[in-house]
Amino acid sequence: MSLSDDRLRQIAHRFGELEARLASGTLEGDAFVAASRDYAELEPVARLAADVADLRGELAELVAMDDSDPEMRALAAEEVARIKAELPERERALSIAMLPRDSADQRPAMLEIRAGTGGDEAALFAADLYRMYERYAAEQGWRVEMVSANASDVGGFKEVVANVTGTGVFAKLKFESGVHRVQRVPVTESGGRIHTSAATVAVLPEPTEVDVQIEDKDLKIDIYRASGAGGQHVNTTDSAVRITHLPSDIVVTCQDERSQHKNKAKAMQVLRARLYEKMRDEAQGAEAEARRAMVGSGDRSERIRTYNFPQGRVTDHRINLTLHRLTEVLEGTGLGELVDALIAEDEAKRLAAMDA
Repeated sequence: MSLSDDRLRQIAHRFGELEARLASGTLEGDAFVAASRDYAELEPVARLAADVADLRGELAELVAMDDSDPEMRALAAEEVARIKAELPERERALSIAMLPRDSADQRPAMLEIRAGTGGDEAALFAADLYRMYERYAAEQGWRVEMVSANASDVGGFKEVVANVTGTGVFAKLKFESGVHRVQRVPVTESGGRIHTSAATVAVLPEPTEVDVQIEDKDLKIDIYRASGAGGQHVNTTDSAVRITHLPSDIVVTCQDERSQHKNKAKAMQVLRARLYEKMRDEAQGAEAEARRAMVGSGDRSERIRTYNFPQGRVTDHRINLTLHRLTEVLEGTGLGELVDALIAEDEAKRLAAMDA
């Protein structure tokens, strides 16, 4: 998608208008906040548009140059070759910057991991995935706070929910939703046979209270005594909370905190995220088919990745990418390559769809 010179001038004009309005000192309150947000969103696009316009102008001048000096002609030819090599890259970067953005991309996210088929081994794998995301988050400068966890008898997680905060969390993690499969010899297997187990990951953008308003009358709240793996009581008071949202039939539980109020607050945080995701899915409606055609639909039943221990490889089935660096990926340091490849593929497909 190559933008016309007129479109480049429109971008520059709009950016200049925003700069002038912000510098005028006449904007206050909501008007200033809105203009500042628009400026921040347009600035990277405007910078790239200016680069493209400068390169195109320079190229036109060089091509039109009529110099009888052989040395000058040779220098001009070198510059023309350089610009012709650089210009398509800058135009592509501009096209990507102008792609419609998911309004939730810059939001924090709720990360949910649940053990699937495979019993104890699936629970151990769920714990491995949780640690992978923790380490990746630390690399990104994000903060991970566990919201709730249901531990298994062997030290894994039947279910774990965490809140991930930082810059661009949902934009980078949203393609992780789906079924993750592991192939390895379980620690519980005495015969040395390779087993296949699975865990389901869901990444939900976290809304504000303004985005999702929940009426008290729509909630059924149960308080009960928390218990840990194997049935032992983790405390002796009724502090665990189960919240059922009656209109949607969504159920959320939290028992990690000793305080009933803290458990309720965390459960409401998870409920709000699940309701927001439901609202987003319903609002996108006709766009759902287009989303499924991209890198990932976010469908939690979709098998997206296999972690094969005997071969030391990780394969992402959506983009047919295999990395023979299983340990690095599970340590979080290698996950970025997969994330970046998924984002690049999504951008390429959306560009192709706009050109079609």
